[in-house]
Amino acid sequence: MTLPTIWFIVIAFLWVGYLFLEGFDLGVGMLMKLFARNERDRRVLLNTIGPVWDGNEVWLITAGAMTFAAFPFWYAALFSALYVPLVLVLLGLIFRAVSIEYRGKHDSDRWRSRWDWAMSLGSFVSAFGVGAALALTSTGLPLNANGDRVGGAFAWLTPWAVVGGLAVVGFSLIHACAFLMLKTDGEIRARARRALVRWLPLGILPLAAWAVGVQVLNGDAFSLVPLIVAVVAVVIAWRMAHLGKEGLAFTFLGLFLLAGAVSIFAAMYPVVLPSTLDSAWNLTVDNASSSPYTLQVMTWVSLFGLPIVLLYQGWTYWVFRKRVSAESIPAVHKVNAQ
Repeated sequence: MTLPTIWFIVIAFLWVGYLFLEGFDLGVGMLMKLFARNERDRRVLLNTIGPVWDGNEVWLITAGAMTFAAFPFWYAALFSALYVPLVLVLLGLIFRAVSIEYRGKHDSDRWRSRWDWAMSLGSFVSAFGVGAALALTSTGLPLNANGDRVGGAFAWLTPWAVVGGLAVVGFSLIHACAFLMLKTDGEIRARARRALVRWLPLGILPLAAWAVGVQVLNGDAFSLVPLIVAVVAVVIAWRMAHLGKEGLAFTFLGLFLLAGAVSIFAAMYPVVLPSTLDSAWNLTVDNASSSPYTLQVMTWVSLFGLPIVLLYQGWTYWVFRKRVSAESIPAVHKVNAQ
């Protein structure tokens, strides 16, 4: 197996890790307005992701940085063509981060409501933008022979971009419900289970359509197998949610994401960014990669660095593994102005 292929697999792994970990973060952010009924509910939701949300964002940064280092032509073509949606993603992440930090700084319902809207909308925009970018990576952009986008600033806004955006939004919402089943107790836990059972088929529909569409366009027998695994996994996840087996429901939902992503990336390979103008202008793992020396250095650094990052993040989740309930949320601390 060549180094460009290995790094294609590594980058695919980083994107799957980001969607799995940051998926429930973004979903909980959107649920601040869609699910929570009062301030106590919102504080419970916020406390479930409070210790981990910033660490989960590192996966996005790492995926982008690794793409830049291992496949500079892929990075240049994709990020320049998607300048508008990626700026919106960045703004959405900024608004979400600021809202998490600022909503509790002033004891006012209006103040908190404004930041809750910032968190919900920022999470939605970020999830939609990332999904659109990944969908276009697998289905193509109007690129010329130089890898430059042809068309205006919104040439990226295609039906596939919308499907991909809705896919990540839908999965994030469903994934967040499964996460809340694991991380909360009491009424919120019960409502999260009911919501997961009710909305799972609709929530995963865009992601399933994306995976099937890529399979129809470019798939083969090899990429069809993980797609079948994804279908079986999501059916089991739904059944486990019905039975109240929260850990299994969350696990099989993650397996659905993993298998679906493997199906998409396997169907793409060896193309990393197709050109919708001419297949001869496709960017592949070979013509878009860095030099062998660069990939060798990256490989050795990653062999030492990546396990440390995974162990540290796993330790973080272990430390904050306990459930959060409304009863464990303290009263709002009020500061009297002098």
